Parts: sequence; C-alpha cells; structure tokens
Amino acid sequence: MRTFNDMLDEQLKDEEFKKEYEAIQPEMDVIRAKVDARNSQNLTQKELAERTGIN
Repeated sequence: MRTFNDMLDEQLKDEEFKKEYEAIQPEMDVIRAKVDARNSQNLTQKELAERTGIN
C-alpha cells in the first residue's frame, strides 16, 4: 500500500507540481503552526471558533 509520502515523492518529480508545491509552503507553515497551537491547548476547532467569535 502506498503512503501519502510515497505519492508526494512521485508527484514532486514533476517540475511544475514541485514549483507550485514549494510556492505554497509558507502558507502551509502558518496553517501547521495554528493547528499545533490549537492542539497544544487541547482545543477543538469548534472550541477555538467559539472563543475567537469566528463561527
């Protein structure tokens, strides 16, 4: 069974895909940081939305 990383490695061989994938990495880093911060506080997405007034 192929893993996500196996599939990603295959896709990254395509130069156009690789260029676009690398271009979105700064945004993905911010998203990962937000998720990590939420998880470190043991909050669900719903709880975070309620606390921030975004729902």
